[in-house]
Amino acid sequence: MSCWYQTGGDGITIHVHAQPGAKRTEVAGLYGDCLKLRLASPPVDGKANECLIEFLARRLGVKRGQVIIIRGMSSRRKTVFVAVAGLQPAALLEQDDEKA
Repeated sequence: MSCWYQTGGDGITIHVHAQPGAKRTEVAGLYGDCLKLRLASPPVDGKANECLIEFLARRLGVKRGQVIIIRGMSSRRKTVFVAVAGLQPAALLEQDDEKA
């Protein structure tokens, strides 16, 4: 099992390597022990963080309020908590055809 996410009774924790300023928002695969996400928003005024939250919420089928960046607000490496039990984050790697 990969170490880019951990599951718990109250949700999942995902380690993300964000690449803001990309042409489109998409999953780029694994990057070390992180899920690499390309974000179509610039890293200005929290826009990339909002883009990341919105993208993960949409792809995982949860509400935006259930996706919380708990570490790395101003860093490329972020830790994100999704407050929904029973999710399968590995599905993020399989659904790479969606465009933002």
